[in-house]
Amino acid sequence: MDEFMKAAIEEAQKGLAEGGIPIGSVLVIDGKIVGRGHNQRVQKESTALHAEMDCLENAGRLKASDYQRATLYSTLSPCDMCSGAVLLYGIPKVVVGENRTFCGPEDYIKKRGVNVVVIDSQECYQLMETFIKNYPELWKEDIGE
Repeated sequence: MDEFMKAAIEEAQKGLAEGGIPIGSVLVIDGKIVGRGHNQRVQKESTALHAEMDCLENAGRLKASDYQRATLYSTLSPCDMCSGAVLLYGIPKVVVGENRTFCGPEDYIKKRGVNVVVIDSQECYQLMETFIKNYPELWKEDIGE
């Protein structure tokens, strides 16, 4: 596993330690992490602070040309909202830790030209599987069931 997915997993673990949902994300441009984030819906009582959205927010204002060189790493397949941000900003590549516990609109963003790489990390899978088992109501709230 590469250093960037490891950083995303660290973010997911940070979120879990804070009492939140263990999903983490990092934004990488030219081989450097420019933004980090984790799901903070619980911690900040937010409707929108999924890991990817938190990561993009923490990266700050970037130029379109920066996003066009970026890769977004996420421990879990991005949902519709987060995938929409990928499309909006023209991020060409998304690396997904796992998509077995939840799979966002990967086929759609692929059709729109995004290179989606699913690494199927056992560590990412186990993190979410354990969380879903232990906190099913919180998980259902997050994904809108």
